[in-house]
Amino acid sequence: MRPTLLIALTLAAAGCRASAPATRDVAPPLPADYVIADGQSQITPAFADSTRWIRERLWVETTFDSDGDGRKDRVHVDVTRPGPTATGLRVPVVYETSPYFAGTLGDADVFHRVQHPLGGTAPARPLGTGVPFRPDRSRISASQVRTWVPRGFAVVHSESPGTGLSQGCVTIGGMNESLAPKAVIDWLNGRAKGFTTIDGTDEVRATWSTGKVGMTGTSFNGTLPVAAATTGVDGREAIIPIAPNNSYYRYYRSNGLVRSPGGYLGEDMDVLYDFVQSGDPARRAGCDQRVRDTEMARGMDRRTGDYNDFWAARDYLEQAGGIRAPTLMAHAFNDWNVMPEHSVLLVEALKSRGVPVQMYFHQGGHGGEPPLRMMNRWFTRYLLGVRNGVETDPKAYIVREGANRLEPTAYANYPHPEAAKVTLYPAAGGARMGGLGDAPAAAALRETIRDDVRQSGVQLVRAAESTHRLLYATPVLKEPVHLSGTARVTIRLSSNAPAANLSVWLVELPWPATGDRNTAGIITRGWADPQNSASLRRSTALVPGRPVTLSFDLQPDDQIVPAGKRIGLMVFSSDRDFTLHPPPGTEMTVELAGTSLTLPVVGGATAWGRAVGGR
Repeated sequence: MRPTLLIALTLAAAGCRASAPATRDVAPPLPADYVIADGQSQITPAFADSTRWIRERLWVETTFDSDGDGRKDRVHVDVTRPGPTATGLRVPVVYETSPYFAGTLGDADVFHRVQHPLGGTAPARPLGTGVPFRPDRSRISASQVRTWVPRGFAVVHSESPGTGLSQGCVTIGGMNESLAPKAVIDWLNGRAKGFTTIDGTDEVRATWSTGKVGMTGTSFNGTLPVAAATTGVDGREAIIPIAPNNSYYRYYRSNGLVRSPGGYLGEDMDVLYDFVQSGDPARRAGCDQRVRDTEMARGMDRRTGDYNDFWAARDYLEQAGGIRAPTLMAHAFNDWNVMPEHSVLLVEALKSRGVPVQMYFHQGGHGGEPPLRMMNRWFTRYLLGVRNGVETDPKAYIVREGANRLEPTAYANYPHPEAAKVTLYPAAGGARMGGLGDAPAAAALRETIRDDVRQSGVQLVRAAESTHRLLYATPVLKEPVHLSGTARVTIRLSSNAPAANLSVWLVELPWPATGDRNTAGIITRGWADPQNSASLRRSTALVPGRPVTLSFDLQPDDQIVPAGKRIGLMVFSSDRDFTLHPPPGTEMTVELAGTSLTLPVVGGATAWGRAVGGR
């Protein structure tokens, strides 16, 4: 382990007071000194003294009027900053914004009913009335404070429009949710006005701020740093999004298919709207009518699942050209809520534009921030201006199977630079277990699935034989296989009904022997609507007996499949944890000659050949 070098820096470039050099034996002469060790801002006594922290709240005026009352909306903001800012020290900001801070509906049943025929009229869902209003709240959140204020950063929180004590309407991805944090960053840079009350004229200025802002948060709170960054606002110097959503379409749909996020069957845009609406009740009826009951009701289209202009307006990948902020992205490969494609696709877009990017991935579920060391180095570099060499650090850190989440393995990039495509083809016998190898099937081979949503994916993959799925597997691996990147499937099929769900799992076999809810054997998975084989924007009803060909990506992954396992491809119809639940009985016939799986294998065909033998 390399020795630690302690350096007290003169942070004039960041607007901070100069300080004398620090050593191990001599304390800095000024309590506001920043101490940098291993490229990270350290806790110092002057910053860590919480009795001197300055706390204030205010309302920042935005540039929009989303609640239609004729006045620009104001958003509720709170600040916690180190004591030395009272005597002239200017500090950078770590900023988190959220629609969750004032509370949510919790377990209230406002979900769409999923038990209905595909393309048919769905039962009406119960409408929510919003979260109980709490006008007496004096603080927004304590998140981030104990981590960053002792290290010389101010921490700022704000409540999204239509939530808590912020004015405006909830829009779930509407432009006001991007422009609200932009306004706060503008206030921190002296370009927007803040006021001591929600409707007053007494101004509050951020004279203590250097204007350099880093944003972070998890899930919806991780989405909003991306949303703010798309505006290109000056002063937003870095972001650390954790499990962010880059597109509400990809969150609630998959390749044209209506698909729920994992754990929230029947959720959609309007459900999330009800879940987070916590603002002033006097504004709710108007927001409900304009946003939920008009814009969302017209745009969501749960009948076809097609992409449209409503969804495009809530697609941050379409707006990624505005992002200039260096981005440390964090996600889990087994996140079936906000799926890993959200971060991977955004990272690809940023890399293509030369935006500095670093990635942290782990093997768990939703959430999970990077190790503090990584986050600190990122903010120390881009908010404090310390040249700590983060630009030359490895671009990807991945927690390997069974490892401590805070001890990732470094890689030059993600996907692994040595990953290459290996294409496999199914062989007959999918009702039991067909083969999966390098030879395409004969043209005449067809196998049929009969949909039955009453059986879970786990039950199907564990069944020795089933008419409700097709399962194809490789030979037993003689060596481990490292998959890194995005697998892709091509499936040629026909249906005896005008619409059908299509679900695909990539699995390790034999399946773990524990209960029917255990999903540890899943490598990755994906879903698609056969009606959208030609266009994501227009469904075309399936004609019985007429085949269509679909090609689509499964969720990105980085996983080492051990020797002694087989890799299996399972094709089935309705996935009861994610898709709509049509009546059983729809049949899909898969043409094996037109079906394939392409895997991203580290070492490519050579490594694959060694693993399966014979090459």
